[in-house]
Amino acid sequence: MKRRVVLVLFINIAAACCILTACSQQTAPEIKRTILQFGTLIEITLYDVEPDHAEKALNQLEKNYREYHANWTPWEDSALSKVNQQLKTGNTFNVPASVLPLIEQSIALSKTSQGLFNPAIGELIRLWQFHKHDDPDIQPPDEKLIIELVRKKPNMTNLVLNGTELRSSNTSAQLNFGAFAKGYSIDLSMQYLKKSGIHNAVINAGGDLSVIGHHGDRPWKIGIRHPRKNDVIAWLEARDNESIFTSGDYERFYIHNGRRYHHILNPETGYPATGTTSVTVIHDNAGEADAAATALFVAGPDKWPEIARSMKIHSVMLIDNYGKIHLSPKMAERIHLKDENSNITISEPL
Repeated sequence: MKRRVVLVLFINIAAACCILTACSQQTAPEIKRTILQFGTLIEITLYDVEPDHAEKALNQLEKNYREYHANWTPWEDSALSKVNQQLKTGNTFNVPASVLPLIEQSIALSKTSQGLFNPAIGELIRLWQFHKHDDPDIQPPDEKLIIELVRKKPNMTNLVLNGTELRSSNTSAQLNFGAFAKGYSIDLSMQYLKKSGIHNAVINAGGDLSVIGHHGDRPWKIGIRHPRKNDVIAWLEARDNESIFTSGDYERFYIHNGRRYHHILNPETGYPATGTTSVTVIHDNAGEADAAATALFVAGPDKWPEIARSMKIHSVMLIDNYGKIHLSPKMAERIHLKDENSNITISEPL
């Protein structure tokens, strides 16, 4: 839940990642559309596509995104909310087809992340109310409620999935796919564009991006936001079929009694994760990149190499609370830091 975007015509420097455009003459038109779903702006950029073809594809994607939100939101009357109601009973039930792939993939990702990516903490997320971040009266939940829920240990291993039938051995498990649904929706959208014969595009969902093809005769150039400044800290060139996702503590937060609380929760403590300000990953699957960025943020400066190796994430940049930049070797080969004198350490995923 993870992040907005910039340009060299700086679109929005509050972003986690940004598309940096060159000043040279473009040889083919860009066609863009912005959609508001998942509580964020989703900008779709198509390059070198005939206008009628682009219009048809964009109309379909906009329809798809409305359906994704309607099915996957945990806050409204949706397919996912109905699943959560059933999970509370402990009974076996059939999962709606629209939600089943998210559950299947999240069970696997939760395992490889050693539980740090944990969509089963939906009730904990509800307690913190980050979805009401515009509410002036928002405040942290009572400590007793947090402790009580953490002791129940809701996690994806509680879910028993057999084909389309699901039950939970822990009735406190409530699903919230905020750290996966956006990435998964981008994967589905890119698959649709390719099948439609569109080969050069960027989908930027609040700063989390996926690209296919190229920007004319050059690659897509992506900027990465500085977690503590209104500026980019680095940039890289995105390759065909790559996704670049960032989780940062600046993306969604509130301040109560002078203390800042951000939305990336540590399932083991029930409180916002500490030690990290930002994590950026590059991967060939947007859903996995989305989940990994969250898991690595929670893992923190000491444990991220272990989790990255387990999740098979090879390109990672983590910025800790002291401003130190931690890079995997593969990310070090790709990233261009704005300040060459940055405090950097390079660690191989363990």
